[in-house]
Amino acid sequence: MAFLKRLRRSKTRPRELRPKLEPVKTPSRMRVGWATDVGRVRTHNEDAVLIVQTSQEGGETMPPFGLFILADGMGGHQSGEVASAMAARRAARHILHEVYGRLLLGQDRSADQPSVSEVLVQAVTLANTAVAVGAPGGGTTLTCALVVDRQAHIAHVGDSRAYLVSPDGLKQLTRDHSLVDRLVEMGQLTAAEAANHPQKNVLYRAVGQGGMLEVDTYLHSIPLHSHLLLCSDGLWGALGDARMAEIIAASPNPQVACQSLVRAANQAGGRDNITAILVTPPAE
Repeated sequence: MAFLKRLRRSKTRPRELRPKLEPVKTPSRMRVGWATDVGRVRTHNEDAVLIVQTSQEGGETMPPFGLFILADGMGGHQSGEVASAMAARRAARHILHEVYGRLLLGQDRSADQPSVSEVLVQAVTLANTAVAVGAPGGGTTLTCALVVDRQAHIAHVGDSRAYLVSPDGLKQLTRDHSLVDRLVEMGQLTAAEAANHPQKNVLYRAVGQGGMLEVDTYLHSIPLHSHLLLCSDGLWGALGDARMAEIIAASPNPQVACQSLVRAANQAGGRDNITAILVTPPAE
Protein backbone atom coordinates (compact mmCIF):
# COMPACT_ATOMS: atom_id res chain seq x y z
CA MET A 1 0.00 0.00 0.00
CA ALA A 2 2.82 2.38 0.86
CA PHE A 3 4.43 1.53 -2.48
CA LEU A 4 1.17 2.45 -4.35
CA LYS A 5 1.00 5.81 -2.56
CA ARG A 6 4.58 6.58 -3.54
CA LEU A 7 3.78 5.59 -7.14
CA ARG A 8 0.74 7.89 -7.28
CA ARG A 9 2.78 10.80 -5.94
CA SER A 10 5.46 10.15 -8.54
CA LYS A 11 2.86 10.55 -11.33
CA THR A 12 1.72 13.95 -10.08
CA ARG A 13 2.44 16.61 -12.70
CA PRO A 14 5.14 19.05 -11.70
CA ARG A 15 4.05 22.59 -10.89
CA GLU A 16 4.12 24.83 -13.98
CA LEU A 17 6.86 27.42 -13.99
CA ARG A 18 5.42 30.88 -14.56
CA PRO A 19 7.57 33.46 -16.30
CA LYS A 20 8.55 36.39 -14.13
CA LEU A 21 6.67 39.46 -15.32
CA GLU A 22 8.48 42.74 -15.45
CA PRO A 23 6.53 45.71 -14.08
CA VAL A 24 4.78 47.75 -16.77
CA LYS A 25 5.79 51.38 -16.77
CA THR A 26 2.75 53.65 -16.58
CA PRO A 27 3.17 56.95 -18.45
CA SER A 28 3.28 59.96 -16.16
CA ARG A 29 0.05 61.90 -16.62
CA MET A 30 -1.39 65.18 -15.54
CA ARG A 31 -3.83 64.64 -12.67
CA VAL A 32 -6.87 66.89 -12.44
CA GLY A 33 -9.76 67.35 -10.04
CA TRP A 34 -12.64 69.78 -10.07
CA ALA A 35 -15.86 70.47 -8.21
CA THR A 36 -18.53 73.15 -8.32
CA ASP A 37 -21.58 73.81 -6.17
CA VAL A 38 -24.38 76.36 -5.97
CA GLY A 39 -23.70 76.96 -2.26
CA ARG A 40 -26.31 77.41 0.45
CA VAL A 41 -27.70 80.84 -0.42
CA ARG A 42 -27.89 81.28 -4.21
CA THR A 43 -30.68 79.71 -6.25
CA HIS A 44 -28.54 78.81 -9.27
CA ASN A 45 -24.88 78.33 -10.10
CA GLU A 46 -23.31 81.11 -12.19
CA ASP A 47 -19.83 79.51 -12.13
CA ALA A 48 -18.73 77.77 -15.33
CA VAL A 49 -15.93 75.20 -15.69
CA LEU A 50 -14.39 74.06 -18.97
CA ILE A 51 -11.56 71.50 -19.01
CA VAL A 52 -9.76 69.91 -21.96
CA GLN A 53 -6.98 67.45 -21.17
CA THR A 54 -5.00 65.35 -23.65
CA SER A 55 -1.90 63.15 -23.86
CA GLN A 56 -0.32 60.94 -26.50
CA GLU A 57 1.99 57.94 -26.22
CA GLY A 58 3.42 55.78 -28.98
CA GLY A 59 5.87 56.20 -31.82
CA GLU A 60 5.49 59.93 -31.44
CA THR A 61 4.59 61.63 -28.20
CA MET A 62 3.08 64.98 -27.32
CA PRO A 63 3.61 66.70 -24.00
CA PRO A 64 0.70 66.45 -21.55
CA PHE A 65 -1.66 69.32 -22.40
CA GLY A 66 -4.42 70.83 -20.31
CA LEU A 67 -6.72 73.81 -20.77
CA PHE A 68 -8.53 74.89 -17.61
CA ILE A 69 -11.07 77.70 -17.64
CA LEU A 70 -13.08 79.13 -14.76
CA ALA A 71 -15.67 81.87 -15.17
CA ASP A 72 -17.82 83.37 -12.39
CA GLY A 73 -20.85 85.12 -13.89
CA MET A 74 -22.70 88.15 -12.63
CA GLY A 75 -25.98 89.79 -13.56
CA GLY A 76 -29.64 89.23 -12.79
CA HIS A 77 -32.21 87.01 -14.52
CA GLN A 78 -29.70 84.25 -15.25
CA SER A 79 -27.53 86.60 -17.32
CA GLY A 80 -24.56 85.60 -15.16
CA GLU A 81 -24.66 81.91 -15.92
CA VAL A 82 -25.21 82.61 -19.62
CA ALA A 83 -22.26 85.01 -19.65
CA SER A 84 -19.88 82.63 -17.86
CA ALA A 85 -20.72 79.65 -20.07
CA MET A 86 -20.47 81.74 -23.23
CA ALA A 87 -17.14 83.26 -22.23
CA ALA A 88 -15.60 79.88 -21.36
CA ARG A 89 -16.64 78.30 -24.66
CA ARG A 90 -15.54 81.23 -26.83
CA ALA A 91 -12.15 81.47 -25.18
CA ALA A 92 -11.59 77.71 -25.36
CA ARG A 93 -12.46 77.57 -29.05
CA HIS A 94 -9.81 80.14 -29.93
CA ILE A 95 -7.09 78.67 -27.70
CA LEU A 96 -7.61 75.12 -28.92
CA HIS A 97 -7.54 76.20 -32.55
CA GLU A 98 -4.47 78.40 -32.26
CA VAL A 99 -2.38 76.39 -29.79
CA TYR A 100 -3.49 72.78 -29.62
CA GLY A 101 -4.28 72.62 -33.32
CA ARG A 102 -0.69 73.55 -34.11
CA LEU A 103 0.61 70.95 -31.65
CA LEU A 104 -1.41 68.26 -33.43
CA LEU A 105 -0.01 69.36 -36.78
CA GLY A 106 3.51 69.44 -35.38
CA GLN A 107 3.89 73.07 -36.38
CA ASP A 108 6.46 75.25 -34.68
CA ARG A 109 5.54 78.86 -34.05
CA SER A 110 6.93 81.13 -36.73
CA ALA A 111 8.05 84.72 -36.19
CA ASP A 112 4.80 86.15 -37.56
CA GLN A 113 2.52 84.04 -35.34
CA PRO A 114 1.31 85.19 -31.94
CA SER A 115 2.88 83.88 -28.76
CA VAL A 116 0.87 81.74 -26.34
CA SER A 117 0.27 84.78 -24.12
CA GLU A 118 -0.98 86.76 -27.12
CA VAL A 119 -3.32 83.91 -28.07
CA LEU A 120 -4.75 83.89 -24.54
CA VAL A 121 -5.33 87.66 -24.66
CA GLN A 122 -7.06 87.27 -28.03
CA ALA A 123 -9.25 84.53 -26.56
CA VAL A 124 -10.37 86.66 -23.62
CA THR A 125 -10.97 89.63 -25.93
CA LEU A 126 -13.17 87.50 -28.18
CA ALA A 127 -15.04 86.27 -25.11
CA ASN A 128 -15.57 89.87 -24.02
CA THR A 129 -17.20 90.74 -27.34
CA ALA A 130 -19.29 87.56 -27.37
CA VAL A 131 -20.72 88.25 -23.91
CA ALA A 132 -21.40 91.92 -24.64
CA VAL A 133 -23.40 90.94 -27.73
CA GLY A 134 -24.92 87.64 -26.64
CA ALA A 135 -25.69 88.31 -22.97
CA PRO A 136 -26.35 92.05 -22.59
CA GLY A 137 -26.51 93.03 -18.94
CA GLY A 138 -24.37 90.07 -17.94
CA GLY A 139 -20.70 89.85 -17.15
CA THR A 140 -18.18 87.37 -15.83
CA THR A 141 -14.73 86.83 -14.47
CA LEU A 142 -12.53 84.70 -16.70
CA THR A 143 -9.37 82.84 -15.73
CA CYS A 144 -7.76 80.64 -18.37
CA ALA A 145 -4.79 78.40 -17.59
CA LEU A 146 -3.00 76.54 -20.37
CA VAL A 147 -0.66 73.92 -18.90
CA VAL A 148 1.90 72.14 -21.08
CA ASP A 149 4.27 69.85 -19.17
CA ARG A 150 5.01 71.94 -16.07
CA GLN A 151 4.52 75.39 -17.61
CA ALA A 152 1.31 77.31 -16.89
CA HIS A 153 0.26 80.18 -19.16
CA ILE A 154 -2.51 82.19 -17.51
CA ALA A 155 -4.86 84.94 -18.74
CA HIS A 156 -7.06 86.60 -16.15
CA VAL A 157 -9.83 89.16 -15.66
CA GLY A 158 -11.87 89.58 -12.46
CA ASP A 159 -11.57 88.20 -8.95
CA SER A 160 -11.47 84.47 -9.48
CA ARG A 161 -7.96 83.36 -8.59
CA ALA A 162 -5.06 81.18 -9.64
CA TYR A 163 -2.74 79.89 -6.90
CA LEU A 164 0.49 77.94 -6.84
CA VAL A 165 0.09 75.25 -4.18
CA SER A 166 3.40 73.99 -2.81
CA PRO A 167 4.56 72.31 0.41
CA ASP A 168 5.10 75.84 1.72
CA GLY A 169 1.42 76.77 1.26
CA LEU A 170 -0.50 78.91 -1.23
CA LYS A 171 0.90 81.71 -3.37
CA GLN A 172 -1.64 83.86 -5.23
CA LEU A 173 -0.56 84.21 -8.87
CA THR A 174 -3.31 86.50 -10.15
CA ARG A 175 -4.43 89.96 -9.06
CA ASP A 176 -8.04 90.68 -8.11
CA HIS A 177 -9.72 93.35 -10.24
CA SER A 178 -12.03 94.39 -7.42
CA LEU A 179 -12.65 97.86 -6.10
CA VAL A 180 -11.40 97.07 -2.60
CA ASP A 181 -8.26 95.38 -3.90
CA ARG A 182 -7.50 98.51 -5.89
CA LEU A 183 -8.01 100.63 -2.78
CA VAL A 184 -5.60 98.36 -0.88
CA GLU A 185 -3.01 98.81 -3.64
CA MET A 186 -3.44 102.59 -3.36
CA GLY A 187 -3.00 102.45 0.41
CA GLN A 188 -6.54 103.67 1.14
CA LEU A 189 -7.63 100.39 2.78
CA THR A 190 -5.87 97.74 4.82
CA ALA A 191 -6.24 94.06 3.93
CA ALA A 192 -8.30 93.54 7.10
CA GLU A 193 -10.64 96.41 6.19
CA ALA A 194 -11.01 95.08 2.64
CA ALA A 195 -12.05 91.63 3.88
CA ASN A 196 -15.21 93.09 5.46
CA HIS A 197 -15.84 96.00 3.10
CA PRO A 198 -19.47 96.21 1.83
CA GLN A 199 -18.22 96.62 -1.77
CA LYS A 200 -15.64 93.83 -1.69
CA ASN A 201 -17.38 92.01 -4.57
CA VAL A 202 -17.60 95.03 -6.88
CA LEU A 203 -15.34 94.59 -9.92
CA TYR A 204 -13.79 97.40 -11.93
CA ARG A 205 -12.79 94.99 -14.70
CA ALA A 206 -14.89 92.11 -16.05
CA VAL A 207 -15.60 90.26 -19.29
CA GLY A 208 -18.73 91.48 -21.07
CA GLN A 209 -18.50 95.17 -20.26
CA GLY A 210 -17.75 95.98 -23.91
CA GLY A 211 -15.05 98.21 -25.31
CA MET A 212 -11.34 97.63 -24.80
CA LEU A 213 -10.51 95.12 -22.08
CA GLU A 214 -7.15 94.91 -20.33
CA VAL A 215 -6.13 91.29 -19.72
CA ASP A 216 -3.48 90.22 -17.21
CA THR A 217 -1.15 87.41 -18.34
CA TYR A 218 1.28 85.31 -16.35
CA LEU A 219 3.77 82.53 -17.00
CA HIS A 220 4.71 80.24 -14.12
CA SER A 221 6.54 76.97 -13.76
CA ILE A 222 4.87 74.43 -11.49
CA PRO A 223 7.63 72.70 -9.47
CA LEU A 224 7.59 69.05 -8.44
CA HIS A 225 5.20 68.27 -5.59
CA SER A 226 3.22 71.43 -6.41
CA HIS A 227 -0.17 72.13 -7.97
CA LEU A 228 -2.12 74.83 -9.78
CA LEU A 229 -5.41 75.84 -8.16
CA LEU A 230 -8.13 77.87 -9.88
CA CYS A 231 -11.06 78.93 -7.72
CA SER A 232 -13.94 81.37 -7.57
CA ASP A 233 -14.39 83.89 -4.77
CA GLY A 234 -17.03 81.64 -3.22
CA LEU A 235 -14.13 79.40 -2.17
CA TRP A 236 -11.27 81.73 -1.25
CA GLY A 237 -13.64 84.23 0.34
CA ALA A 238 -15.13 81.55 2.59
CA LEU A 239 -12.00 79.70 3.66
CA GLY A 240 -8.91 81.86 3.22
CA ASP A 241 -5.53 80.72 1.94
CA ALA A 242 -4.29 78.89 5.05
CA ARG A 243 -7.38 76.69 5.33
CA MET A 244 -7.36 75.86 1.62
CA ALA A 245 -3.70 74.86 1.81
CA GLU A 246 -4.42 72.64 4.82
CA ILE A 247 -7.24 70.82 3.03
CA ILE A 248 -5.21 70.24 -0.13
CA ALA A 249 -2.21 68.96 1.82
CA ALA A 250 -4.42 66.43 3.64
CA SER A 251 -6.08 65.11 0.45
CA PRO A 252 -4.84 61.96 -1.36
CA ASN A 253 -5.55 63.27 -4.89
CA PRO A 254 -6.82 66.39 -6.71
CA GLN A 255 -10.44 65.22 -6.99
CA VAL A 256 -10.77 64.51 -3.28
CA ALA A 257 -9.12 67.86 -2.56
CA CYS A 258 -11.65 69.77 -4.68
CA GLN A 259 -14.62 67.99 -3.15
CA SER A 260 -13.25 68.65 0.33
CA LEU A 261 -12.69 72.33 -0.46
CA VAL A 262 -16.25 72.79 -1.68
CA ARG A 263 -17.64 70.91 1.33
CA ALA A 264 -15.65 73.11 3.73
CA ALA A 265 -16.83 76.30 2.00
CA ASN A 266 -20.43 75.16 2.39
CA GLN A 267 -19.81 74.39 6.04
CA ALA A 268 -18.47 77.94 6.39
CA GLY A 269 -21.79 79.34 5.15
CA GLY A 270 -21.81 78.73 1.39
CA ARG A 271 -22.87 82.32 0.70
CA ASP A 272 -21.79 82.19 -2.95
CA ASN A 273 -21.27 79.67 -5.73
CA ILE A 274 -18.16 77.59 -5.06
CA THR A 275 -15.75 76.19 -7.65
CA ALA A 276 -12.28 74.64 -7.47
CA ILE A 277 -9.99 73.17 -10.15
CA LEU A 278 -6.74 71.52 -9.00
CA VAL A 279 -4.05 70.48 -11.50
CA THR A 280 -0.99 68.34 -10.73
CA PRO A 281 1.45 68.21 -13.67
CA PRO A 282 3.24 64.95 -14.49
CA ALA A 283 6.14 64.00 -12.25
CA GLU A 284 8.49 63.41 -15.19
